[in-house]
Amino acid sequence: MYNVPTMKPKTFALIFLALILGTAIVHAQVPAPPIPVDEIIKRFSEKEKEFKLARANYTYREVVSVEELTPDDRVRGRFEQTSEIGFDSKGKRNEKVISAPLSTLKNLSMTPQDFAVIQSIQPFVLTSDDIGKYKLTYTGQEKIDEIGCYVFDVEPKKLEKDQRYFQGKIWVDDRDFQIVKTYGKAVPDIVTKDNDNLFPRFETYREQIDKKYWFPTYTRAVDTLHFKSGDQKIRQIIKYQNYKQFGANIQLIFGDAVDDTGKPIAPVDNKAPANGPKK
Repeated sequence: MYNVPTMKPKTFALIFLALILGTAIVHAQVPAPPIPVDEIIKRFSEKEKEFKLARANYTYREVVSVEELTPDDRVRGRFEQTSEIGFDSKGKRNEKVISAPLSTLKNLSMTPQDFAVIQSIQPFVLTSDDIGKYKLTYTGQEKIDEIGCYVFDVEPKKLEKDQRYFQGKIWVDDRDFQIVKTYGKAVPDIVTKDNDNLFPRFETYREQIDKKYWFPTYTRAVDTLHFKSGDQKIRQIIKYQNYKQFGANIQLIFGDAVDDTGKPIAPVDNKAPANGPKK
């Protein structure tokens, strides 16, 4: 057992006062933004809602790669999947897997929760509809590739069963008021008596598409996940490519191929691979 020396009350009071003053100084070092923080949050959450609606009208290609790494960073196994995110012949949003080589992952497997995080958390969107679910703390201003940004810490106010949330940082363009970068992870991890499904920390970058909206184009995660069975290092790369706005004058068909009357020509198997991180 360690010995903890007894501290005189006066000494303790002085140390406590120093800690309070030190904390106040740290907070005082964050300069106030040129417009109120609440106004920044209001503007970017409204812009994010516009962005979410706009992206729902774009087709794009999603390339997912998950690599299982050895302690010396050699690739021991890999999962890959390429999908076209688009619309069916009736204009309904869908996803078509166009390439999915046999997974060679050994210690990991892809779960439905992993795919849900890839689709909803890693390209994180924080709209005016969802802003109430999160606590945001303004931490200052930084530049991302010469773009001035307001920086916020983000954490969920409450965790609900079977729901994933984002926890980390966001960088908001100080001119367009849209998120241009996120860093964090999906929470909570799923840990049960018999299994654990852990999610890595990731960075997602956005680029301006059609000179208007900042769409996610690249996500990268390199992390060591601490499973009950042992640690496993992983590397995950997601690319969002070929954004194209869907319009009435463009004939886009994803999923089952159809003839001129709209009847299916041949069935297409859109199922994701059964194996592939057991997190």
